[in-house]
Amino acid sequence: MSANSSTMSQLLWQGPVCVGWKRDLEGAVYHLANCFLLLGFMGGSGVYGCFYLFGFLGTGYVCCVMWGWFDACGLDIILWSVLLAAACLLQLGYLIDRLRRNTLPEEFDALYKTLCLPLQVPLQAYKEIVRCCEERVLTLATEQTYAVEGETPINRLSLLLSGRVRVSQDGQFLHYIFPHQFMDSPEWESLQPSEEGVFQVTLTAETPCSYISWPRKSLHLLLTKERYISHLFSALLGYDISEKLYALNDKLFAKFGLRFDIRLPSLYHVLGPAASDTGPESEKEDEEAREPAMPTSAQQTPPCSPLAAATGPPAPPSRARMSRPDSGVLASRTPLHSYSQVMSRGQAPLAPAHTPEL
Repeated sequence: MSANSSTMSQLLWQGPVCVGWKRDLEGAVYHLANCFLLLGFMGGSGVYGCFYLFGFLGTGYVCCVMWGWFDACGLDIILWSVLLAAACLLQLGYLIDRLRRNTLPEEFDALYKTLCLPLQVPLQAYKEIVRCCEERVLTLATEQTYAVEGETPINRLSLLLSGRVRVSQDGQFLHYIFPHQFMDSPEWESLQPSEEGVFQVTLTAETPCSYISWPRKSLHLLLTKERYISHLFSALLGYDISEKLYALNDKLFAKFGLRFDIRLPSLYHVLGPAASDTGPESEKEDEEAREPAMPTSAQQTPPCSPLAAATGPPAPPSRARMSRPDSGVLASRTPLHSYSQVMSRGQAPLAPAHTPEL
């Protein structure tokens, strides 16, 4: 134990004894290798950071192989440098293959950045959606029909990438479909997975269009298997259908010319038929209210007393005054302009009677 402890103390405190130091430095390849290794270890994280890291490390180890072969003449230096350079090259090959598999076509990449990236949809989930449509981009020429009313079966779901599609029914224009909108979302939502149907509208391309299409059965299988994708499509389809309904809102009018708002389905029944039916009755009541109460010939006017002559003739009776609410309620709820309305109908308010001094 004492001999071992003395040896360790010599190594720690005295250091190795060098017989002789080399006066000349290593070759330039050795220093170049260390420079590449230093730059490599300064790399960051992520895929491109790994490219930087393993690219410089691999180059540095290749320089070490050259230094061990030409200058150091050490077999162990050459072997270790070869192994480390090979590991770096394999890692670079893996990164290149990973990037190649993750690369999307230009149209699908633009669709992801426009439609899915704002919703923070994972790239892997988006790739499942793209894989379901087989990464195919279909086209429509100008005036080419995508679906014909009453003939084309509902067997797919399509999303417009570019161009403009006109939607019509019985030859009457309904609305347009613009890029990044579904072309047949109402038809998709109207049927169950086991049901079949045909289009009730005609879809015609007004400009050269491109779109992607998912087969109905394949997409239903994907939505059944992936719950997140099912919720995503439910949100996108709901938003798309609401946009189409608002586009139709400009073409809906009530009978009397006012605009009909689809958000208030009871508005048509309140302002349309109800208003037209109750109109004559309300006008008739207004006319009756405007007519002054004229005394008949059979009625006798009572003699006027001196007090009545001093105060003036009494106000004519009216139906509105007979059914008038309490004065407290009227004063608290009736606005100021109601007075002018009462006056315009010939209902003069009672003037306070002044008793003459005797």
